[in-house]
Amino acid sequence: MTTPPFTGDEAAPAWLPDEATLSRLAGEFFRALPGQSPESGTPAHDGLSGWPSPAGLPAADPPPPAPTAGTSLPSGPPPTSAPAAYAAGAPGGAGPAPELRALPARPVTPGPPPVASPVTPPAASLAAPAAPAAPARPSDTGPYYFLTEAPGYPAKAPELPGFGHLGLPPLFVPAAPAATTSPYYFVQEPDAGDTAGAPAGLPIDRHPAFDVRAVRRDFPILSELVNGRPLIWLDNAATTQKPRAVMDRLVEFYSRENSNIHRAAHELAARATDAYEGARNTVARFVGAGSAEEIVFVRGTTEAINLVAKAWGPRHIRAGDEIVVSHLEHHANIVPWQMLAEQTGAVIKVIPVDDDGQLLLDEYAALLSDRTRLVAVTQMSNALGTVVPVEQVIEIGHRAGARVLIDAAQSVPHLPIDVTALDADFLVFSGHKLFGPTGIGVLYAKREVLEDMPPWEGGGNMITDVTFERSSYQPPPGRFEAGTGNIADAVGLAAAIDYVERIGLPNIAAYEHTLLEHATEGLRGVPGLRLVGTARHKASIASFVLDGYEPAEVGTELNKEGIAVRSGHHCAQPILRRYGLEATVRPSFAFYNTHEEVDTLVAVVHRLAERRGRRR
Repeated sequence: MTTPPFTGDEAAPAWLPDEATLSRLAGEFFRALPGQSPESGTPAHDGLSGWPSPAGLPAADPPPPAPTAGTSLPSGPPPTSAPAAYAAGAPGGAGPAPELRALPARPVTPGPPPVASPVTPPAASLAAPAAPAAPARPSDTGPYYFLTEAPGYPAKAPELPGFGHLGLPPLFVPAAPAATTSPYYFVQEPDAGDTAGAPAGLPIDRHPAFDVRAVRRDFPILSELVNGRPLIWLDNAATTQKPRAVMDRLVEFYSRENSNIHRAAHELAARATDAYEGARNTVARFVGAGSAEEIVFVRGTTEAINLVAKAWGPRHIRAGDEIVVSHLEHHANIVPWQMLAEQTGAVIKVIPVDDDGQLLLDEYAALLSDRTRLVAVTQMSNALGTVVPVEQVIEIGHRAGARVLIDAAQSVPHLPIDVTALDADFLVFSGHKLFGPTGIGVLYAKREVLEDMPPWEGGGNMITDVTFERSSYQPPPGRFEAGTGNIADAVGLAAAIDYVERIGLPNIAAYEHTLLEHATEGLRGVPGLRLVGTARHKASIASFVLDGYEPAEVGTELNKEGIAVRSGHHCAQPILRRYGLEATVRPSFAFYNTHEEVDTLVAVVHRLAERRGRRR
């Protein structure tokens, strides 16, 4: 039955207000609009938003205000305005999520994907099609892709003729991610026993596994072209690329918080101080320090080692005392100790390595004496990729009464670190190798060790009182941070750590292990190629030389194909000379690299080997 229209000729329904009431309500409505004076009923234009929103009507949800550093993220379901920023818990899945600083929302604009190298794992071509890349959705406001937990990566590794076109043996690479309609990385609950592909001794991590294609979208530089080819960044041991989360955090700091710290009562100084000290707390949690007071911000690993050599060294090293380093060391962990030895008359001893690049622990123990004051070793060789058993190094060093310094510059982006469990006296690393900014690094030292160290630089911020007769100094860590520190990049480093923790270092290590195995097997099949550094425990690095070519020539040819590697002595001349070399080609991997990029590297090196044969 159709209801006839109300024409006004018949009696009005009881629920309809009379004309006077309607007029009054309309007047109140227009007077309540933004920009109206009580006397005006004309809508005003604010010059910014286009049209005013009627008062009393629901407006679009505003973005949540960014909390100050140290503010805990809410528990429970993530807010709809940033679904990805809150999903993963603390490393290892134990306990509540770490305290993280929320980042400003970044809208994801729909459109064609950036030009980049193919990133679908090769296994996708064998069976079912690979899962499509997560589509960008206008409703996505966060730059991350985390939702829930999933099995550890990789899953069962199928046999794949990865270099069949080159006549090479089959390789083992991770299976393609399962297809899903979810726009996020993670869709399933993990199997606690699934550790396929993980390096020996790696702890089980209940973080979500990740889709490398989705990860790559967080790194804008990976869509660059080099010589007309998609960039393949395999120079990660020199520096890592930065996720958008780090860039956004730097922009946020300079846009909303920029100020000097610790020295003013105004609002921006408080924001900057909170951000900087919040970054110190993040670093302390990340490395397992007992407190934030054990973390000193420096420019990088090199400055951290020099700080120890110049502040701790003269007070504890005397003529005839011994400083022990290994044959694997970067120049930054050799030269400062040589300078200290020249200053004090100390003696430097060197732990040898075998032909595979593994530390000879028995010979290390035999080197130590009651005159050994310091042992300084890398956790991972930047030239060979050897992972050093630093737990044993520290234990043996402590039995001899020595302090032990661990250079974690190479290991920190690949391996979980807990300085308390290790019982390290010092640990140092650089932010730029951990997907963070350049110009920021970290010195960890035990509290009692730092308290015994005098300042190594003088100036503002590190003092409590200054007269022309004397000065008194802040307690650690302040006494070691003279002048205006690198505030913004410390905050950027914290953002990088937050990003890495959301993925999970054990997941990263497991995936990178498959990349290294893939590259090692492929390069072994290249005629005339010699792998340098074949230790059983390695991470991320595959150094090699190729007959008939200088390493620089190989690097140049790879660059023509858009492949970035390091060619040279890698600031580690002693270890290369141990193998009769002055330089190597060093591809090094990160979790945003793909197996197809490894295929491209191996194919180019194969072509060079074939070209050499034709030249002969």
